[in-house]
Amino acid sequence: MREDTRARIQEIALRLFTEQGYEATSLREIAEELGVTKAALYYHFKTKDDIVTSLVDLRVAELEKLLEWARSQEKNAEMRRELVRRYAEQFTTPRYLQVARFLERNQTALRNHPKLAKMREAMIRLSAEMCAPGAPATERIIHSLAFFALHAGKWLTLEGEFSDEEIEKASLEVALRLLEL
Repeated sequence: MREDTRARIQEIALRLFTEQGYEATSLREIAEELGVTKAALYYHFKTKDDIVTSLVDLRVAELEKLLEWARSQEKNAEMRRELVRRYAEQFTTPRYLQVARFLERNQTALRNHPKLAKMREAMIRLSAEMCAPGAPATERIIHSLAFFALHAGKWLTLEGEFSDEEIEKASLEVALRLLEL
């Protein structure tokens, strides 16, 4: 029950932070939307920052699982393709998309958040796993752009212009093509 309540708080906070902005959303509004008192909300999260931390921690844990898998693999073209496919699969989950949209829309308010630095570091480590040690900068950047292609497809197309499936398929195709360069 406790985890259900935490997940519900995260869900509501994520929606309000995305719609209204992180700074413009209060804990009171989150509690009201949830239908609980502010004291009940405090039991799970003392601050808005605690909610953000919990959301980012979930994402970092997902990245760490991918990183663990990547480290156990031989560094070759098939491993890179599979890593991008696995990342793309995570990227299509509703929770991930909500968190990504929230972070994208609240960059200014969250730019110095320490947990976001951990997420960035995890992404850098994940990108590094796609290359052999000592790989040139060009190769590292191209492989990193494969991950970015998955994000770009979601944020750089007009809403309604393409279906989610079309965007996901095209983004994955672009990401995999980048790996071939």
